[in-house]
Amino acid sequence: MSHPGAAVSARSAGARSLIMRTAERLYASRGFADVSIRQIGEAAGQRNKSAVQYHFTGRDELIKAILAEHAAATERHRFAMMSPLGDLAELSLPDQIRCIVLPRIEHHIELGSPSWYGRFLAQVVVEPALREYALEAHLNTPSLRRLYDAIHARQGRGRDPVRGARREAMIRQLVVHMTAELESELAREQPAAGVAAGAWRRLGADLITATCGLIGAMDAEEAASG
Repeated sequence: MSHPGAAVSARSAGARSLIMRTAERLYASRGFADVSIRQIGEAAGQRNKSAVQYHFTGRDELIKAILAEHAAATERHRFAMMSPLGDLAELSLPDQIRCIVLPRIEHHIELGSPSWYGRFLAQVVVEPALREYALEAHLNTPSLRRLYDAIHARQGRGRDPVRGARREAMIRQLVVHMTAELESELAREQPAAGVAAGAWRRLGADLITATCGLIGAMDAEEAASG
């Protein structure tokens, strides 16, 4: 016989998850300015008008919860990929970049289609009041910090930290907005799962090539001017 408290907890978890998925979809398709907390609750089928506030206290906590959930899922893929690799500083630049890009790609494949996370994240990172939440959720994951530390170690000491931060920002923007673009395309076309997975992996390969080219060009220019 199940405990009544367990049933209540399961219902609460289900409502929380439904609110998160609904908010993600609405924010991704309409932006933040045109979506209210009340609209999210209604679209999620919540009869209680304060349901979103009950589960998340407000919009920012809801957004943080969505970001944290996806960051944790991506971290699982990255941890599995990095575990057998040993010293990350000894990896080639393309292998280091693969560890940054491919776990995100695998998470998008895992989400299926249509999904909304890519477009949701693209909205977050251009919203001044919210972008720090995205940076905190993703950059504070242990594996990603190890990777950036390894890339910095490969580049050596004495490099301009401002240019280094700008380089990281360029990589993030490239990955975020290109994944949002493909997610939107797949949502329109609704291909079979295998076709969609192939499209994601092709994008992953292109992002690795583009990112390595970007880093290589900036490193070369910095070395020449230094």
